[in-house]
This record gives sequence, C-alpha cells and structure tokens, in this order.
Amino acid sequence: MATFPRNPIQSLSDSHPHHDLGESYGPELRLSDLLTPELAELKLGYGTGQGDQRLRAAIADAHNVDADQVVVTIGGQHAIFLLAYLVADHGQVVTTAPLFPAARNVCEAVGAEVRVVPVTFDNGYRLQAADVVAQLTPDTNLVSLASPQNPSGVAVPLEVFREIYEAMAIICPAAYLLIDDTYRTASYGDDPIAESALSLGDKVVTVASLSKCHGAAGLRTGWAISKDPDLIERLITAKFSTVVTGSPLTEALAARVFDLQDEILAVRRPWLAEGVAATEEWVRANGDLVEWVRPDAGALCCIRLKPPVDLERFRAVAAELSVRLAEGEWFTDEPRVFRLGFGFPPPVELKTALDVLTTALHKAVHPSD
Repeated sequence: MATFPRNPIQSLSDSHPHHDLGESYGPELRLSDLLTPELAELKLGYGTGQGDQRLRAAIADAHNVDADQVVVTIGGQHAIFLLAYLVADHGQVVTTAPLFPAARNVCEAVGAEVRVVPVTFDNGYRLQAADVVAQLTPDTNLVSLASPQNPSGVAVPLEVFREIYEAMAIICPAAYLLIDDTYRTASYGDDPIAESALSLGDKVVTVASLSKCHGAAGLRTGWAISKDPDLIERLITAKFSTVVTGSPLTEALAARVFDLQDEILAVRRPWLAEGVAATEEWVRANGDLVEWVRPDAGALCCIRLKPPVDLERFRAVAAELSVRLAEGEWFTDEPRVFRLGFGFPPPVELKTALDVLTTALHKAVHPSD
C-alpha cells in the first residue's frame, strides 16, 4: 500500500515551546503587510492551472526566465512531489543525506529506488560532484539536490552543479537535475545571492517558495521553473489533477510579496546576518561543549555536541527548559547533530534562547567531567 512515512519533524507544526530554535525560516509577515484596497474586490473563483499571470511574471523576472516557464504550486513541497511523480515513478533517484525528510519521502512514495550520497558534518556538508556522478546509472531519472541545503544551510557551488549536469548528459541524458533553492535569496547582510543553476540547460528544474526568507509560509505558495516546455505542460496537468488550481487569494497576496520584495529582504537579510553572528558567538563561547558548520545562507545551521555532553541528558534538560532544536536524526544525520534555527526569533529572544541552551548544555555534562 502506498504511504508516506511519518517523521518526527512533523512535531514542529504540532507544538510550540517557549524557546523555539527548531524552525528553519525568518520572521513571519502579517496579512496587514500585504493588504491593499484592490484585494477587497478580488473574485474568489478558480485560479488557473499554471498560476496567476502577474505572480508568474514576478517569479520569472526574479530568475531571468519567461513567465511561461513557471508553474505555481501549493508550496515548494508540492512541486517536488509532482516532479517525483512525473519523472521518477518506479525509477531511480540520486539524492543526498542528510536532507529535508519529505524530499526523500516523496521519491520513496512513488516507488523510486533512492541512491544516497552522504554529506557529513566532518566534511562541512560540502557536496562533491564526483560522489554524485559515482551514483549515476543509465537508469537514473532524477537527481534531487538542494542549495543551500536543509538542515545545514551549506550551498552547492554552481561549478559543482555544472560538473554533475555534464556527467548526466553522458550517463543518463533523459534525467532531470532538480534543485531546491528555497534558501538562495536568504543571504546575510550584503552577501551576494548565488546564481541560479537554470542557466545550465533545459534539464534543470528549480523549485522554491515564499516560506523561508520571505516569512510567508502561510500563503503556501511555491513554484517550479523549467525551460523544457514538455515538462511544464506535464506539471500543469499534474497540478490540475491533484489540486485543480491554487487559491486566487493566496496567489494575489504572493504577488504582493514580490511587489514588496526589496523592502522585505532589506529588513530580513540584516536580521539573518545578526542571527548567524549571534550563533557564531554562542558557539565560540561554548566551544568546549559544542561545534558547528557555518552556513552560507538561510535561517539555519547544524551544531554538534562534543563528547563531554550526555546526549540523552541534554535532550531531557532542553525539554524541561522548553527550548527546542530540530534533531539531526530527523534528517538522517548523526544523533549528536542538531539543526539550530537562528532566523525565527527576534534578536533579543534569540539571545535568551541561546542562553537557555547554554544552561541545558552545562546541565548535561557528564559528572566525571
């Protein structure tokens, strides 16, 4: 029987501790930030299969593509599911671990053979093109990657994607390279935004959403972009067959997010820069108990408990103090690794949460130490 395996990461939406460092996005927009008098006149009928034209044009402008190369979906995960269903049904997928669990679950749910390329804390979660290429076979249908990655926030350089794409053209020329680049625009301060991999060719598909950097997860608006017209047509049909259309209301609000994108990001990028700096200082101050891999972008990073900290005691004390991290095992990472989200709490609350986390660390130190 087809099913989706349950993962404990679902608990992030079920409960909300006092000090939440488990989330992976920045501060939330409010509806009042987006409302205009024109929205009051919006007709609440069906939308279109491909998505609102104005919204698609805004997404296209941000990616230097044409609007007809964009399909709006119900969040980025919907786009990943549709691509897995269309491209990898009972086929072969190459992906990484650790990764956001739902991205792998959808591949397994459609009966795909999933071949995993491990990236590790010790190598800084840096993906090597040769490791991906080694997993490619003539039966490969899809290579599914993310940049920056979730949970680490570590980006994959465009040159690495280029090496993978060129090898795919030889080994599995019909396969698609899927890149989830949701965190790409979530840069720190004045850091440059990485170039989209769409420039590599027609077999590249990118997916993203407004959930992370823009703080509009509640709009459930994502998209897939491809320069392959046949794939776009199949995506539109698949979207219609699963949800018919998106909501005209949320798509109109999403278009407003793009209208305000410059000012939204002008606030959020310094916020993220302050968050990553505060986390770096916290790691430095607790260097005898914890270490980290500094992320390249996004509102998240991976930390690892050092040997003096008792893992189970730490988990218990953190729960008692109502401070939450996302557990590395949710992403198939090692047990002593945790995802720490520094972009969600305001700076003062982040400092307080990190102080509470320090208390949890010290209370969990082995007595012999």
